[in-house]
Order: sequence, then structure tokens, then C-alpha cells
Amino acid sequence: QVQVVESGGGLVQSGGSLRLSCAASGRTFTTYSMGWFRQAPGQEREFVAAISWNGASTYYADSMKGRFTIFKNNAKNTVYLQMNSLKPEDTAVYYCAAGHWARNGDRDYEYNYWGQGTQVTVSS
Repeated sequence: QVQVVESGGGLVQSGGSLRLSCAASGRTFTTYSMGWFRQAPGQEREFVAAISWNGASTYYADSMKGRFTIFKNNAKNTVYLQMNSLKPEDTAVYYCAAGHWARNGDRDYEYNYWGQGTQVTVSS
């Protein structure tokens, strides 16, 4: 019912900013909660941020708090991840996902639909 496609990744220097976009399709998009995850080579997939279906609740991994912001635009069927004060350790493939949460959206099993990922590289 929902297809998601990420975009906006690229190369940025340490301390810089980048905004990722996740475009979704489907008549029931507004009923789905959304999340961002990332995975670096040789690392496990890591939770980044999530937003509830109605936008009332947001959640962030501790290392992202104060630097990253998740928000959505229902009219455009798009969720965004604004990343500021980027560090080399933020380098990873970032994935967008849609689902109906069983808890607070910080586990990958809570999501039914996933994008193909977009590469973010932060140079020092």
C-alpha cells in the first residue's frame, strides 16, 4: 500500500548540514508512522529518528538529539530528516521506513515498507 523513496544524500564536510527526503505513495500515507535508520559498513542497522502518524510524537536516538530533526509534510506525502552539525561518524546509508508501531517506532520490526537507502558521507 505504501512505497517510499529516499533522496538528498551526498558528501558534506564535518560541521555541515544536509536534509534527507522520503517521498511516499499510497492513499493511506497519513495513517502510517515513519522512521529513519542508518547502517555503516560492518555495523548493525541503527535507529535514528521516528515520527508518529499524526505528527504528535517524535523520537530520537541519544546521539542525534539536538542535531537531527524529523518532520513531515502530509500535503506532499513526504517525511524529512534535517541533519545539522554532522560528524564523520554519521557516515552511513540512511533508510526511510513506514509502518504501524507496536511501541515507539525505534525497532525495525515495527516497519512494513522500506526505501532503498541514500548514502551520506561526512568528511573531516
